[in-house]
Amino acid sequence: MKKVVVLTGAGISAESGISTFRDADGLWEGHDVMEVASPMGWERNMELVLDFYNKRRRQLKEVSPNDAHKALKDLEEKYEVYIITQNVDDLHEKAGSSNVIHLHGELKKVRSTFNGELIMDWEDDLNPGDFCENNFQLRPHVVWFGEAVPMMEPAMDITFQADVLMIIGTSMQVYPAAGLLDLAPEGIPIYFIDPKPSVAESKNLKIYAEKASVGVPRVVQELLEKA
Repeated sequence: MKKVVVLTGAGISAESGISTFRDADGLWEGHDVMEVASPMGWERNMELVLDFYNKRRRQLKEVSPNDAHKALKDLEEKYEVYIITQNVDDLHEKAGSSNVIHLHGELKKVRSTFNGELIMDWEDDLNPGDFCENNFQLRPHVVWFGEAVPMMEPAMDITFQADVLMIIGTSMQVYPAAGLLDLAPEGIPIYFIDPKPSVAESKNLKIYAEKASVGVPRVVQELLEKA
């Protein structure tokens, strides 16, 4: 069974009502991103950071996968599908996708500030005084600016094996995720789905200048017909 590797960004989740990471002026929901998405911000104002991610986590209970997420699940009928997402929501999982790699962490998980490998599921608010088994404060399991991307290596490994690459709702301007495009085997079909594509079409790269909920089902149907 051929492997389809899918790289998704904020654009696929925006259609489900989740705000993109950075709006105009580098703000995220009215906050400077460094206030809520950096180790420095955490040290300065832990309560603000916790409140910010608590609101994001609550929002996940109110949103649903859109047609793009659902189409990627349908693709598993005839392909081995691996989704590498820059998003911290769980919409791919809600849609039923089997193999999801979260490059930037997950809102519905938290980890110890003492031992970063101590990760646990977390559905509700995370508050000051919520400690790990070693009595250290728990923090959101989200990769902040200046931190390593621990899932980058698995993402690179699976991209090397791709028979088809799909890129959805991302500018491909943020590294290290943007570097994955260069790791795909030479000559494989690449489908780039974004209303404002940041790359040029080429022999093996086909652009769909559409929102994800329109372009992804189109590409998925094409691939299912080819299988």
